[in-house]
Order: sequence, then C-alpha cells, then structure tokens
Amino acid sequence: MTNGTSATRLILRTVLIVVLVVLALYMIYLLRKPLSWLIIAAFIAIAAAGPVTFLSRYMKRGLAIMLVYLSILLIPIGLGILLAPPVVHQVGDLAGNAPSYARDVEDYVNQNQTLQNLDDKYDLTTKLNQEAAKLPNKTGDAAKVFADIGVGAVNRIFAAVTIFILSIFMVAAGPRWAHRFIQMQRPEHAERIERTLQRIANAVGNYVGGAAIQATIAGLTSFLVLTLLGVPFAGPLAVVVFFFDLIPVVGTTIAALLVAIVAAFVNPPVALIVWVTFAIVYAQVENYLIQPQIQKRATEIEPFIVLVAVLFGSTLFGIVGALLAIPTAASIQIAVREWSAYRAESAEQEKLKRKPQARGGAKPRARSKPKPNPA
Repeated sequence: MTNGTSATRLILRTVLIVVLVVLALYMIYLLRKPLSWLIIAAFIAIAAAGPVTFLSRYMKRGLAIMLVYLSILLIPIGLGILLAPPVVHQVGDLAGNAPSYARDVEDYVNQNQTLQNLDDKYDLTTKLNQEAAKLPNKTGDAAKVFADIGVGAVNRIFAAVTIFILSIFMVAAGPRWAHRFIQMQRPEHAERIERTLQRIANAVGNYVGGAAIQATIAGLTSFLVLTLLGVPFAGPLAVVVFFFDLIPVVGTTIAALLVAIVAAFVNPPVALIVWVTFAIVYAQVENYLIQPQIQKRATEIEPFIVLVAVLFGSTLFGIVGALLAIPTAASIQIAVREWSAYRAESAEQEKLKRKPQARGGAKPRARSKPKPNPA
C-alpha cells in the first residue's frame, strides 16, 4: 500500500512539474515582446552605466543620467536632420537621371561581348530602359509608400520610447537593486556574485563602446570613398555602413553589397570595382587590426560561438538580436566561468575537510613513561 501510494505521488508530481513547465514556456511565448524590450533596455542601461558613472564624479547622478540619455536621443534626431534634405534632393535627381544611368549601362553592355550575349538572350537592357523611363512618373507615389511605412513606424516609436524609459529606470535604480540582491546572499557567495556582475557590466560596456568606435570608423571611411567616387547618397550610405557594421560577422559584407548596388549605376564599372576593392581591403584591416585593438579589453569569445550567437539572436529578435548576440554570449561565458571556479573551489575545500578525518582514525600511540628503577 505504501509503495503504491509513493508511486502515485511520484507520477502526480512529475505530471505537475511538466504542466508547470509547459505553462511557463507558454507564458514566456505570450510575453516575448515585452521580455525582448526588457532585454534590450537592460543592455542599453549597462552600456550607459559607464558614462553615467564617469559623469557622476563631477555632478549629481540624476543630472548625469539626463545628459547621457539626452545625448543618446539626439543622435538619431541629428542624423535625420542632416540626412533628410540630401536624401530628398538626391532621390529626385536619381529618378530624373535614371534614363541616363540606364543608357550608360546599355553602352557598357554593348562593349562587352559576354554581357552582350546575355542581353541578346534575355533582352535585359530593353527592360531596364522601360523601367527607368517610368521612374520619374512614379515619384509622386512615394508619398503613399512613406505613409504606409509611417503606420509601422508609429509602433516602432512606441517600442523605442518604452525601451528608452525602461532603460532610464534601470540605470537609476540598478545599483540599488544589485546591492540589495548581493546583501540577500550568503557572505561566501556575495563577493563572487558582486565580482561576476561587475565583470559582466565591464564586458558589455567595453564591447558596446568598442563596437560604436569601430562602426564610426567604417562609416567615415566609407563616406570619404563614396564622396571621391561621386556616388549619390554618400551620407545615407555611410550611415547604412555604420549600422550594419555593428552586426558581428556578416554586417560589413551586407553593407558592402548594398552600397555596391548603388555604385554599379555610377560610372560603371570604375566605381563598382573601386568600391569592391575598398570593401575587401577594409574588411581585412578591420578584422585583423581595428577590431582586435578596440575589443581587446572586452570579451574573448571563440569565432564559432560568435557565429552561433549571431544566428540565434537574429532568429529570435531580428537585427536587434544580432546586435546583442555577442554581449549576451559574453555574459553567459563569464557566468559559466565563475560557476566553474566556484565548483572547483568547493571541491577543493571538501577535500581539505576530509583529510583530517581520514588521518584521525589512525592516531599514534602514546609512549609509555619509563618505570623508575628502584635503587
């Protein structure tokens, strides 16, 4: 009877655990959007904590937080003010010059036997000319396209504002939360937990700062090359390079391909060849010179883990997930290393405790005192 009751309880407990796990996973799935916002806000807060701490040495912490986040807010606004007028002007120029660009491409195809054979087979240049002739008449439809984009932009603005506010709260109250959490731990664990949190914060802050510097260098050099080549949209394309360069592993290649498409229509094939050559050379310089120097104080992660983290992050959260992939992997790596060190130290202490007990069973016999010799 007792064995049957125990087996029934075990089955019920197992079923209950499975049901609770399924419910928890389903709840996480339903809350995936706000949870992703929390994760993004947490990394922004960690990245902003360094400048806030630095400025707090010279002013009140609240004022330091306001200045840092005001700077973060003004960056996209400033880029929009600087880039919007040239983009609007150059879009009109591109639409008006599209037939001329199409004729340039046709002339280049006619001069190349291989491309001419492909054109004779598929009639590419005729179709290109037809579409280019339609383009100036379609510029009026751009307002409708931008209106459709604006509907989705409202949702993105709401998400951005929410993440922004969450991040501010985390920066303001984060140190207090961490201090209370550490105080709740046992003394032998508190120091290790505090060290782990500090290492994670340093790694994420160093990585974010280094990635921003690296992307800035990529954007500025791209802007100079595109300006010298006379490629339209040099400023917006440089911004595209900047943001894609933040994506590890594949970002630089994607940005180079996008710019190459635009460069193909400007002075073909000279602009395209020069840009592709520059992109290949710069990728090597960035991978072997710029990135190691900038990120040497951040995290040391295996390239395979970086690629897997980027794939997982981009699948779960899109481009934002790809941006946060390496800081997340670095945080997990630091936590795992600290946990492994804790386990090793615990095992070593356990061995030291057992040694005296093992020796205690074989105590040396006390020497008997010599009997006095009767005289």
